[in-house]
Amino acid sequence: MRQRIDRPRLSTAFLRAGTSLAAAIALAILPAAATPAMAFKIFGMRFFESDAEEAEVIDPVNYSLTFETGTDDDELKKAIEASALLKQDEGQPVSGDLGLVIKARDDRDRILATLYQKARYGGVVDIRINGTPLDSLPPIPDFPPGSVPVAVTVRPGPAFTFDSVAFSGDAAGRSPADYGLTRGARADSTLIIKAGERVVADLKAEGRPLAKLTDRTAIADHKTNTVDVVIAAEGGPVANVGDVAVTGAKGVDPGFVKYYSRINAGQPYSPEQLTRAADRLRRLGVFSSVTIREAEALAPDGTLPMTIEVSEGKQRYLGVGAQYSTIDGFGLQGYWGHRNLFGRAESLRIEGTINGIGEGSGFDNIGYTAGFLFAKPGAFGPASTFTASLKAAIADTDAYYAKSLTLAAGAIFELTDRDTLSIGGEGGWVDVNDPFGDNTYLLAAVPIEYIRDTRDDKLNPTAGYRAMINAKPTYEFDHSTFFSSFETSGSVYQALGAEERVVLAGRIGAGTIVGAPTLPDIPAPRRFYLGGGGTVRGYGFQDISPLNSKGERLGGRSYVLASAEVRFNVTEKIGIVPFIDAGTVSRDEIPDFSDIRAGAGIGLRYATPFGPIRLDVAVPLNPYDDGDTFGIYAGVGQAF
Repeated sequence: MRQRIDRPRLSTAFLRAGTSLAAAIALAILPAAATPAMAFKIFGMRFFESDAEEAEVIDPVNYSLTFETGTDDDELKKAIEASALLKQDEGQPVSGDLGLVIKARDDRDRILATLYQKARYGGVVDIRINGTPLDSLPPIPDFPPGSVPVAVTVRPGPAFTFDSVAFSGDAAGRSPADYGLTRGARADSTLIIKAGERVVADLKAEGRPLAKLTDRTAIADHKTNTVDVVIAAEGGPVANVGDVAVTGAKGVDPGFVKYYSRINAGQPYSPEQLTRAADRLRRLGVFSSVTIREAEALAPDGTLPMTIEVSEGKQRYLGVGAQYSTIDGFGLQGYWGHRNLFGRAESLRIEGTINGIGEGSGFDNIGYTAGFLFAKPGAFGPASTFTASLKAAIADTDAYYAKSLTLAAGAIFELTDRDTLSIGGEGGWVDVNDPFGDNTYLLAAVPIEYIRDTRDDKLNPTAGYRAMINAKPTYEFDHSTFFSSFETSGSVYQALGAEERVVLAGRIGAGTIVGAPTLPDIPAPRRFYLGGGGTVRGYGFQDISPLNSKGERLGGRSYVLASAEVRFNVTEKIGIVPFIDAGTVSRDEIPDFSDIRAGAGIGLRYATPFGPIRLDVAVPLNPYDDGDTFGIYAGVGQAF
């Protein structure tokens, strides 16, 4: 029997001819089943809870479930069980007898859709409530008191494979294998749907905004357990961008929205550029939502009009944050900001931090910072941002005590969507007490930095890499000394498996300072140190450093750092991360690797919309004689 998958007619016995693959697949978009867990609430956020809000059940009806998947295939069994809410919610009452029937009918559709996902086009789903098949129940059911028996029996049938696959229309000439449709491969319905979507996406990428799918037919042959597929598409004309309108902007200048989006009339139509434009506008922080809508038809001049729809968020914000390490103590941050100071997304942020609370006695070893940060997007063109800052700090660490004041200004240029270049000027005053005595420095510097970032997610990457190189030529007036620091680092990320539940992450970095005649000619805050939650875990902040004869930390002219992590996603929100870090700091301009320090440990991650919450426990593999034996670090975001 050949079955044209066309419109859905679902039965407890079998999927009849005339059934729609597209409609059945639509049912395959299943809500994730949440595992019950103990929940708690901190600062208004709830952790370790189901996504669904618990609600009071009206007219509760309990049921006892018998569930047979009819397969020994673990993957298929888990998929079937995950698609059935009767199974996921087992032990929880439903609302009324009719509610139980509705839930069972929905589950039948969902299970059939899952079978389609797994290429089981001859599957049978039989659900009986109180011994009666679903379709034989009265419109208003009335079950006897007590726990109502529900029996779900699934007979998946054989997995179908692709036989003939044909592309026609403007899709003709494309290779089906490039779209995942290979003869002899398992004919999952999702592959067919995705292939059609990708054909349209590829035509649009060629500058054809009106591309559409004209046919997507799948015919299942139950004699051979194969599926024949036909996909046809119409590309439409190549078009340029037409008039661009902006709606929803109130406090932000609509002209700036259009200017900063870089969507200009006359440029070639590109879905990728539109996606990047929307992302670019979101990153400004002034909009709660950004949508770029394309007209359904071309204008008389053959161009495609567009509308940028924005919704503005709160322009002022206030926040606090905290971090903790058993070695370095508590750290607190507070900030106030304005995201749209003069109407063109100019931002002003006033912030302050306190670090090292609890590390020493009283106010010893406590550091303070306060700063003003200003940014003006689009200052020197739509791909640039002007920045300025004024920062004051008191740093009281094991290595030095320093008071500083720094004034900086510069510009960031987006060379491409992945490459940025920043350059600026910086002036500073530093008063330092360290093993070399009391010294004051007056500095002028020109920081330059280039970054290439291909990560798929800045907060929690699973693919791509980030590479950085910077230079900071500096002149010190009090000692008439010129020196330059150079640093480079790279981090890479790679997910394993189709579900990307395991991510390998690695980082390496190095730095050197050249030009200063002696180490004391370099201010202590500009020398290199390693150790702490952001570099080599298991050691305290700045613990890794060259020492003098008294065991005092001097800081160094060069360093090398390396880290490796394996990020296991146990659930969608909880992850376990074993890691190892290593680093060395040398007094010379070139690292001598005479003292390599390493730390290893394991971390816990909890995913949130603003990045993973991180808790790491690490031990030094070769601790200092008077050093700590372990460290616990807490913060927001991955270690790198």
